[in-house]
Amino acid sequence: MLIRHPSDILPSEITPQSVFLNRRQFMLAGTSALLLTGEAMAGLNAKPSALSAKESPNSLKQITSYNNYYEFGTDKGDPALYAGQLKTKPWQIVVNGEVGQSRTYSIDDLLKVAALEERIYRLRCVEGWSMVIPWVGIPLASVLKQVSPTSKGKFVAFETLNDPKQMPGQRSRVLEWPYREGLRIDEAMHPLTILAVGLYGEVLPNQNGAPVRLVVPWKYGFKSIKSVVGIRLQEQQPTTSWQQSAPNEYGFYSNVNPDVPHPRWSQAKERRIGEFLKRDTLPFNGYGPQVAAMYQGMDLRKFF
Repeated sequence: MLIRHPSDILPSEITPQSVFLNRRQFMLAGTSALLLTGEAMAGLNAKPSALSAKESPNSLKQITSYNNYYEFGTDKGDPALYAGQLKTKPWQIVVNGEVGQSRTYSIDDLLKVAALEERIYRLRCVEGWSMVIPWVGIPLASVLKQVSPTSKGKFVAFETLNDPKQMPGQRSRVLEWPYREGLRIDEAMHPLTILAVGLYGEVLPNQNGAPVRLVVPWKYGFKSIKSVVGIRLQEQQPTTSWQQSAPNEYGFYSNVNPDVPHPRWSQAKERRIGEFLKRDTLPFNGYGPQVAAMYQGMDLRKFF
């Protein structure tokens, strides 16, 4: 497979907003009955969200062929090549720790927690590229409320599947497996934070983190852990995979900040996949009005 550099992808390959909106309405109309469950689950009946970005999404081809998912390899095209072997049914997500009652969710259980919403979000990679992606998911807060976090549940730790037979990238030592991430409880409960189960109105492709992934749009993309199997509330700040691997490069918070460069990549500008010219990077990836108050008084250079 020929993998192209983002700058080689033509603007004409991005789905125009009018085409996408028409396609979305068609899919919503076609799936207005009940959600299908099991292996046959196809279209997702998701309502558009007022929290969506007012931008045209990247094309499905771009979103599903240019990915960072080291469990399947370190090249951008590896996830599309190798993730198809991942079995996403049955699947369980254990939610436990500092909670009133631990719970284990199947994907079908998760779909019943809250109404599915379409969230068109900007995604900013720490490598300096970006996309706009039409996720389908539910607020993470709706799941956490069901388990009743205790006063000691100050942080939320996430863990992905650890199965080298299905995930050949886990046979390498590029990271300590399983992949781990974390949020502060207020970040996890924020309305913008979602668990995504779909993309472009359909079930989430394996290379994009099927069957369920975290999406935190004001943070760099590596915070949005894929193929989640564990969610644990705890009193202490969890150690994350990239923070453990390179603590001088990856902090716990990982908020998009154009004023704090990564040792290898300036964060001042970004290249939107499908565009030739770079654009200015926005603080908090453009979500500052919604989330900046959570970090009031914090030194964002120290707590990067």
